[in-house]
Amino acid sequence: MNGNMHVVLVHGAWADGSSWSKVIGPLKADGFAVMAAPLPLTSFRDDVAALDRTIERATGPVVLVGHAYAGAVIAATRSERVKALVYVAALAPDEGETVADVFYRTEPHPQAPTLAPDRHGLIFLPETAFADAFAQHASAEELAVLAAVQQPISPACITVPVDRPLWKDRPSWFLVAEQDRMIVEANQRFMAGRMKARTRSHPVDHTPMVSAPSIVLDIIREAIEGASAD
Repeated sequence: MNGNMHVVLVHGAWADGSSWSKVIGPLKADGFAVMAAPLPLTSFRDDVAALDRTIERATGPVVLVGHAYAGAVIAATRSERVKALVYVAALAPDEGETVADVFYRTEPHPQAPTLAPDRHGLIFLPETAFADAFAQHASAEELAVLAAVQQPISPACITVPVDRPLWKDRPSWFLVAEQDRMIVEANQRFMAGRMKARTRSHPVDHTPMVSAPSIVLDIIREAIEGASAD
């Protein structure tokens, strides 16, 4: 593997960089530089700018890894340093689509939460939704942390049509979470298929970097090897 490769991990809605804690250590032990990009989740433009600032800190080629909403964000950077994209149960709008378009293209899972902005215009995930839909395979301690650190997302993140996504110009990998209750499996397979992504499928929940980190590490390492070979 290429020790010069940087891995930039990008969290989705209702999360922060700590969601990658079980992935960061093993990648560092492999010899890779690892950074978790802190998204403000205030607007799509703000989030892409935050990602670009993180990529600027890298001193070598980059593999971007996006979870859920962050799939749209990692495809919006224009950095030439990015050599591959990894989608972890992620959303991948095509040019002209919004995140909401692809999120709501299929019927929601029966246990998915109802989402609506609060009086401040921000969307929080109900605390019960972490165990019911966000990470049903996680431990009670892990669920408590996820709920405690959650960041709300602004509708301005998910209602903006995206430009030509980077996955049309870079190799991409997609981890389909077969037991995802936030972004159903069929929706993930649709997006992975039209991306022509190298797809890996496992019976994991929406947040496998918490509940099944070894599977996430496998696909990231595969992407690193692929990017290093190009």
